[in-house]
Amino acid sequence: MHLSHYLAGDAPIRCCVIGSGGFGRSFILHARHLAAVEARVVIDLDPALAAKALVDAGIESARIRHCRTPAEASRAWDRGDWIVGDRLEAVIDLPLDVVIEATGHPEAGARHAALALEAGHHVALVTKEVDSVVGPGLAAMARKRGCVISPVDGDQPALAIGLISWAETVGLEILAAGKSSEYDFAFDPSTETLASNGKRIDVRGFGERWELPAGLDSEGHRQWMADRARLAGALPQHAVPDLCEMAIVANATGVMPDRPSLHYPIARLGEIADLFVPAADGGLLTRTPALEVFHCLRRPDEFSLAGGVFVVVRGHDRASWQMLAEKGHLVGRRGDSAMLPLPRHLLGLEAATTLLEMVRRGVPSSVAQPRPHVDLIAVAGSNLSEGTTLTAHGHHHSIDRVSSALVPASPLGDDAPLPYYLAANRVLMRPVRAGEPIRLRDVAIDESSSLWKLRQDQDALFFADAMTSTHATIEPPRIEAPR
Repeated sequence: MHLSHYLAGDAPIRCCVIGSGGFGRSFILHARHLAAVEARVVIDLDPALAAKALVDAGIESARIRHCRTPAEASRAWDRGDWIVGDRLEAVIDLPLDVVIEATGHPEAGARHAALALEAGHHVALVTKEVDSVVGPGLAAMARKRGCVISPVDGDQPALAIGLISWAETVGLEILAAGKSSEYDFAFDPSTETLASNGKRIDVRGFGERWELPAGLDSEGHRQWMADRARLAGALPQHAVPDLCEMAIVANATGVMPDRPSLHYPIARLGEIADLFVPAADGGLLTRTPALEVFHCLRRPDEFSLAGGVFVVVRGHDRASWQMLAEKGHLVGRRGDSAMLPLPRHLLGLEAATTLLEMVRRGVPSSVAQPRPHVDLIAVAGSNLSEGTTLTAHGHHHSIDRVSSALVPASPLGDDAPLPYYLAANRVLMRPVRAGEPIRLRDVAIDESSSLWKLRQDQDALFFADAMTSTHATIEPPRIEAPR
């Protein structure tokens, strides 16, 4: 497929980037190399960081204006200057095509997305935290206003959705789909150590679990993966952002997780086609297709999937798949399943395809209308006391002592499990025991919260019957807190 046939056009796409952190900065710098994209407006709580990103992209500081009001922004725009600021409201009336929301902050991101759509701008929603809570509702809002909101190529949700769509289009039966975790597990056999995300641990005996034996049944595979997990127990093996991304994929595709916290095996690339297949075929799955995440196990000198995405498909013609195996494809030992990876995660370097799709084709890098199939809920990882502030912090915006799970979506009532990023930065009004979901009644929510209001609108749109019925909310299973 030659993309120029579908995405060609003359006028550059005029963008406002909100958030000049990792994703935003990579996009700002790369946009200078794109004739089809113009990123002259950058909003950040610290305008100096926004200005620095532009300077790093080669813009003369004398051409950068800090605009605090719509009038200042309008004058700077007409002069052809670059614009920075700390409030979207100051630039929202400019003739923008796309607002790129990349703050990573659930509350601010929700407010920015709604404000941009109300102003008639398309939205590239990099902030997955918002998408996991109110993505379907925002998509419905966008369509009502003749706009498009989309996850962004360069990040795993859009890439996984696209790969699933490709596999379906070419007629492949999908058994599993998902991503490798953010950080590989690199095993050094000479020292029997395992390294991940800057941490190295001793794993004596891990070498005995390096080579997956042939002929294992489902229980044998489960035990082998459990042994690896035990030996690597000092490394984190569960990350909320991974489940957040899978929630977005589930809501776009209808493919559901096999279990609430996923299987998360520590596995080599060549093992995935044997593991993510039905239990009857020796795999880990009790349902297909299923969404999954794995930790990419490799030696330091081996290829990394680098947070990329994959599908596992069933091969109905063994002769064809044998030929593909001989060409180096990752075909399972039974010869009837294969892992097909997309080994890239390029952040803002790849976002242009999504912007072009939205502006020139009027479509997202996803489905036009995702539906709330799952909720990413907050689960107490240990006993939490009344008065605890559920502070989200760090690059991954995780909450200390709070884990997550993917459960069937339901409208929010007092007893409903609370979406993880709706729980973020709230205060517990009562204690919650380890392994129990944090429920709506357990936290104090400011009625002015943009995220809360958007979720109420989404529930009313998709769960109107359930909200007016007398049936109880679906009770999620008690979740064993993962490592």
